[in-house]
Amino acid sequence: MKTGKLFSNLAYGFFFLFAFALSSRANNVQITGTSVSGSNITFNISWENSWYASAAPANWDAVWVFVKYQDCNTKLWNHVNLNTSGHSAGSPLQVDTVTDNKGVFIHRSAVGGGNIASTAVTLSMNLPAGTYNFKVYGVEMVNIPQGDFQIGDAAGSYTYNSITINNTAQTSGLTAGAISASYSSAVPATFPMGYNSFYCMKYEVSVEQYADFLNSLTFDQQKNRVVTDPISATGSYAMYSGTALQYRCGLSIVTPGSNGAIPAVFGSDATPGTPNSVNDGQDIAMNILSWFDLAAYLDWAALRPMTELEFEKVCRGPQPRVSGEYAWGSTQATAVYSNALNNSFQSNEVPSIAVNNGMCAYNLNSASSIYGPMRVGAMASGTSGRLSSGAAYYGVMDMSGNVWETVIGTYHAAGMTYTGTLGDGTLDAIGFANQATWPTTNSASNGVGYRGGAYYNISPYICTSDRYSIINSSVNRSYGIGGRGVR
Repeated sequence: MKTGKLFSNLAYGFFFLFAFALSSRANNVQITGTSVSGSNITFNISWENSWYASAAPANWDAVWVFVKYQDCNTKLWNHVNLNTSGHSAGSPLQVDTVTDNKGVFIHRSAVGGGNIASTAVTLSMNLPAGTYNFKVYGVEMVNIPQGDFQIGDAAGSYTYNSITINNTAQTSGLTAGAISASYSSAVPATFPMGYNSFYCMKYEVSVEQYADFLNSLTFDQQKNRVVTDPISATGSYAMYSGTALQYRCGLSIVTPGSNGAIPAVFGSDATPGTPNSVNDGQDIAMNILSWFDLAAYLDWAALRPMTELEFEKVCRGPQPRVSGEYAWGSTQATAVYSNALNNSFQSNEVPSIAVNNGMCAYNLNSASSIYGPMRVGAMASGTSGRLSSGAAYYGVMDMSGNVWETVIGTYHAAGMTYTGTLGDGTLDAIGFANQATWPTTNSASNGVGYRGGAYYNISPYICTSDRYSIINSSVNRSYGIGGRGVR
């Protein structure tokens, strides 16, 4: 999401400075032309490859839209609470509100597919009078319908028992013996198992999304969400030391901060020179994240962590389990490596190898820092199907390979206190998520784990039901760890 120039206006006793945001994603979400009148904020939204399907998988894609405002006196950014009504969108879109008013879902109002042309949206904000800047953010999501699904696949030692998650399981809970005698705690009914409907991010958090997040934090908050001190020189890479690009993560300091006072400005500079250029890797999956980094991003975006049961629901949907299957529902896989790409680091980065079944960034089997994840959604095109694009059942991308998906697991009892509490758009003073029931201890037994494998992993780590990195996990930053959120 790139911020355009500021301009000002006086309306209904509020003095607003407007920042209009352009958000570039794998399906090219664009939010432009932001203006404010009274308590209403209006903008145009467009994106590509949208759908609303009446046949299986009978779901739709959407954009989770939320707004941040900056008090021009304090310079601090805060999350906008929206009103319960007063929102509108032009055809073919509709606006769905949420109970906590932290944002809205914008999606097609009727069955159809294709690109969404620039369409006007107006949201009604609940704000006190003041002088503010605004930024509008959009995150692509996929609707995951309510319904039964199977877990486990009987492949290898690290998998769930082959059972079905249904309404009874979700409302009554599961014993450890029922779900996995050796590798699970008892799962209470309050734990999100995936039976109920929810939204899942279509893609892993990208470098650009993480930079947008950092750019709304205070200096003290930023310091805990990166490796490199925010006072470091322009061009310093944010997640590791050294002047050479590592692990394809171009997140860097564009403008240094002032110690404890003025926050740094972050961007992407994968090809050193002018940051945020067309070949600077803004759409590469963000890696080198810890649990605390991802949790902070999700809290800030008013999303929440995914559970490992929800991970299997997103991948498999209502289809029967296949032993050793990947997220696209088969055991076929075609390895794609980050040294074999066309348009490297650009928004149209794609594999240079011929399209085949189960295209997936995996199997590199190398820890060399010259390799890394790919652009989110790079395997998909306007004409690809589930198998060739490596898509999960409902249309979520990169659930196998690329970067590990950070999830709340069922192996450690500490994870069972998680109830699906949603992020509220705010962090604590030093940049940590502060939501009740989210894991907070810096311990491998805090309930956090990983699913789906990364670009360097071999099978079975990228298999849908493999739980090795739930049982053997850590909370530290690693070059293969990223993630996404749900709501």
